[in-house]
Amino acid sequence: MQTLYHLLVSAILTWIVVTADSFSEHDVELTEREGSSLGSISFGDEGRHIQTGRLERCKAFPGDAAWPSQEEWNRLNTSLGGVLLNPLPPAAVCYQTSPVFDTAKCNFLLANASRTTFYLDDPVTILTQWPQGNTCLASRNPTGNCTQGGFPVYVVNATSVKHVQAAVNFARNTNVRLIIKNTGHESVGRSAGAGSLSIWTHYLKGFELLTDYKQPGGNYAGTAARVGAGLQVYEAFGHALASNVTLTAASCLTVGSYGGWIAGGGHSPLSSVYGLGVDQVLSLQVVTANGRAVTADPQTNRDLFFALRGGGGSTYGVITSAIVKAHPPINLTVASFTFTLGGGAAASTAPGPDPTITDKDAFWEGFNAVFAFGIPTVDAGGYLWTNGIRGSNTSFTMQARVQMPGMTPTRAAEFVQPLLKTLNDLGIPVAINTPTTQLYSAQSGGTGGGPGNGRFASRLFPRAAYEDPALFAAAMAAARAAVEDGYTFHGLNMAPTLQAAGFPGPTGVNPVWRDAVMHADVFDTVNMADITSGQFAAAKARLDRHMDALRAATPGGGAYMNEADLLEPEWQSAFFGTNYDELAKVKQARDPNQVFWAPATPGSEGWAVQGQTEIPTQNGRLCRAY
Repeated sequence: MQTLYHLLVSAILTWIVVTADSFSEHDVELTEREGSSLGSISFGDEGRHIQTGRLERCKAFPGDAAWPSQEEWNRLNTSLGGVLLNPLPPAAVCYQTSPVFDTAKCNFLLANASRTTFYLDDPVTILTQWPQGNTCLASRNPTGNCTQGGFPVYVVNATSVKHVQAAVNFARNTNVRLIIKNTGHESVGRSAGAGSLSIWTHYLKGFELLTDYKQPGGNYAGTAARVGAGLQVYEAFGHALASNVTLTAASCLTVGSYGGWIAGGGHSPLSSVYGLGVDQVLSLQVVTANGRAVTADPQTNRDLFFALRGGGGSTYGVITSAIVKAHPPINLTVASFTFTLGGGAAASTAPGPDPTITDKDAFWEGFNAVFAFGIPTVDAGGYLWTNGIRGSNTSFTMQARVQMPGMTPTRAAEFVQPLLKTLNDLGIPVAINTPTTQLYSAQSGGTGGGPGNGRFASRLFPRAAYEDPALFAAAMAAARAAVEDGYTFHGLNMAPTLQAAGFPGPTGVNPVWRDAVMHADVFDTVNMADITSGQFAAAKARLDRHMDALRAATPGGGAYMNEADLLEPEWQSAFFGTNYDELAKVKQARDPNQVFWAPATPGSEGWAVQGQTEIPTQNGRLCRAY
């Protein structure tokens, strides 16, 4: 019998589906007449910048004679219906020299903003600060002045395809740098750029369930969903739950999954069952560098369909919406435990989910055993989440969450018993409580999150690095050395094979993913807020030493471009593998004048941000490198 609470929840979810954006506003496009009436937003085959064939060395920059006049910006805003923003950095309210100085608002930023959606809903914030240049950090008593740095000068708050088209055309025709931002979940600066115009896709939030969809030119027929590029994971899950389907999406519930997540590959707890984010995509709606709105699928614009699924974001066009697979409902069952090497604490005597031990050798053997359990986990369709953390000089913690889609709690408890026995035999008295379970789409929560100032690198581990005893031993030794040196080693075991993906056809994602069994991040402890160039060089060299050891132990591996070091050696191969040359060809064919540019993406080598030292920020003019 349903309770009043359940009836209320059901009614709310039904309302979400019924009142979901039908894409009526979203699908409005810029007409030829509108484009021609204001030359600066005319389409690519008419635009003055392309028409004259000029190849300026640098993008126009504020203060240049070539920078659009205020009258031109005003006309653009009028053509957009008033959605052009000219936002200051959020922390400007903390600076007494700022025209918007406000102590109360500054206190909110420092005390409460990260507990709300403030930063996620801000038009300029990216959640890693240093790529912007750290020119306006929130502080109770900041010194100096707040400047725009690598934040855009203007932002188009796009709620329709027309808004995106007008922004692309304006940037191309006036030679202004163009960037794309959704929620700001990125760590290297691909959604930042000094002197830029930004397309903010955050409010492209349409949803439509398609109960009988046949992919044009493809092999998929069944239930699907059309999703706006700005739809965040928790919002997509709300629609999925109400529609009684599963939408594969990012692990972080506030990510916008249908833009940069799929453009970089996209992993999730369902990757061993359904593949990567790119494997969910059946069709894409895209605005290209000439301002045209096109569809990309296996039948139409196949080059874009290939490149936009894993070949790098902010590079080939602006995704406005996607049609993705909608799978049957599936539960996610999680068995969690932690064990700690004491640091002076007494050893635990009773079994439990978070014991403390004092035997150093046992701890590191247990560390290895947890990672070794990644193979049986992914072979059973699961996802093993791990963290190896250093506390004090003598304290270390291993955290693990064995996440099993489709398993009952009883079966999951049985499944982890071999691992628990191995740990117990080592003298680690770990036990688990009953595993938790819920529908994958029932995960909730869309608040919280604020910008950090850290840096990290990543590595994709091929299966051979696990199955070859010598390579596995070397990899675990490298991981241990990193943790002992103060880094956090964060592992995500999954197996997004082509079979799991349903054989989706050619995609631009790094082929290494198809043989990978772990994506690992190595998080540095260095705070980039106050770092000097010399300190950064030393920190980089230290991280490089640890990453080089991991690379040597994982031959044939790579790195996940959405979670990576911008200074990854030979990034073309590491991020894109054998797909790189084809992706660069698509870039050259679709955007020869680099209307879209982002660091460490195919074809980006010909341009560089000026005035940079060792720290690769976006706080500078974008110019041709040669």
